[in-house]
Amino acid sequence: MTLTNHEIHQLLNEKYDQFNRSSFIESDPISIPHLFTKKEDIEIAGFISATIAWGQRKTIIKNANSFVESMDMEPFDFVMNHNQKELKRFADFKHRTFNGIDAQYFITALKNIYTKHNGLENVFAQHPNNMQQSIANFKRIFFEINHPQRTQKHISDPLKNSAAKRINMYLRWMVRNDKRGVDFGLWNKIATKNLMCPLDVHSGNVARKLGILKRTQDDWKATVELTESLKQFDNNDPVKYDFSLFGLGVFEKF
Repeated sequence: MTLTNHEIHQLLNEKYDQFNRSSFIESDPISIPHLFTKKEDIEIAGFISATIAWGQRKTIIKNANSFVESMDMEPFDFVMNHNQKELKRFADFKHRTFNGIDAQYFITALKNIYTKHNGLENVFAQHPNNMQQSIANFKRIFFEINHPQRTQKHISDPLKNSAAKRINMYLRWMVRNDKRGVDFGLWNKIATKNLMCPLDVHSGNVARKLGILKRTQDDWKATVELTESLKQFDNNDPVKYDFSLFGLGVFEKF
C-alpha cells in the first residue's frame, strides 16, 4: 500500500477521531483507572493496569479489576497504610508471568515512591524532555529497595533498547490532556510533545504498512523512529496517533 503523506495524515486524523472517545474506554485497560477520581488512585490503578496490559484485553481488565478490589478500591490508601497481613491478599495473584511475588513488591515499591520520592509524577518528571532517561530513572528508583530479582523484568528499560510499550502507554494516559475523556491529563510536569508512541506488534505492523516505520524490530529505536514520523503530522502531540494505529490494527485488522 502506497499512500501520500497527505493521505496518511488524513487517515490517522480520521481514526484518531473515531477511536479517541469515551466508548473506547470500556474495552480497554484504561477503564480501570477510570473507576477512580482521586489523582493518586488514578495513578496507581493506571500503573498496575498498564503493567499487566499484555495478552487478552478481557483478561487484563478482569485481573486489573481484581487487583484494585483487593486494595479495597482505595489504591493510594492501601499502598500507604497496608500491613503485612493485608499484603498477603496478593500472594496468589497471577497475570501471565506477573505473580504474587511481583504484586506484593509493586505495592511495597509504590509506597517507597510516595513516601521518599513525592509520588509517581515526580519520579517520571525528573527527565521531562527525554523519556528514555525518564523511564530508566524510574526503573532505578522502583528497584532501589530490597527486591526479588525476578520482578525486574516487569519494568522495561529503554536504555537496553526495550520499546517500553506499556510505560509509554501509561505516560500517555497520565500526560495527554485533550478534554476528550479517555486520557486523564493529570500530570503537567511532562509536555505532551515529549511523549513517545507506544509500540507493539499491532501498531508496528500498521505503521510499517503505512510506510512511517522502516525498522523491523519493535524496540526503542523503532519507538523513536515512529514518534519522529508522527511528529510531521502533529509536532505537539504525536502520540495521539496511538489511537489510530491501535484501532486500525486491533479493531480493523488493517
